[in-house]
Amino acid sequence: MLTQLLTATGVLALLTLVPGPDMAVVTKRAVSRGRADGLRTVAGIAAGLLLWGALTVAGLAALLAASAEVYLAVKLAGAAYLCFLGVQSLRRPGAEPAPVRGSAGSAWRTGLVSNALNPKIAVFYTGLLPALAPSGLRPATGMALLVLIHLVLTVAWLGTYVYVLSRARRFFARPRVRRALDRATGVVLIGFGIRVATTP
Repeated sequence: MLTQLLTATGVLALLTLVPGPDMAVVTKRAVSRGRADGLRTVAGIAAGLLLWGALTVAGLAALLAASAEVYLAVKLAGAAYLCFLGVQSLRRPGAEPAPVRGSAGSAWRTGLVSNALNPKIAVFYTGLLPALAPSGLRPATGMALLVLIHLVLTVAWLGTYVYVLSRARRFFARPRVRRALDRATGVVLIGFGIRVATTP
């Protein structure tokens, strides 16, 4: 069972390191508003993973993955949200972020929504986790364990990424760099939104 767990952890680690919408959202929040905001965004993403994990263990995510209509609705909502975030970055590139009342909740909510509206997580969890789950455990227990491992890996990776970004924040705070980064992040988020919308 230990060998199976190590193999599953390796696969989950590789999938965690692949850049995706979560990393783009974290980059935007951490660079524009600082380390604390970036970490709250990571916490929101973690909450989204826990939500998908709970739905997967309960068997509800499999229903989503099997229902073309529901899957399409969630996919389009997620794509629209990513495009919305991207357009926000492109509208005023390099502008100083305005103070937002309740910004702590806003960062957490941004992470949660971007992850919760990603149906690929449901497909990933329902399609891959059962195959990776250790055979010595009950299926639900094995999948719950893998969800927790994925959660720890994600928080560790994105948390480290936020720390690195915060250390270089003085560089990112330069107006020219900030404008370039906002434009790049906006294009990346819109690109991910289009990719989510058009990928089966």
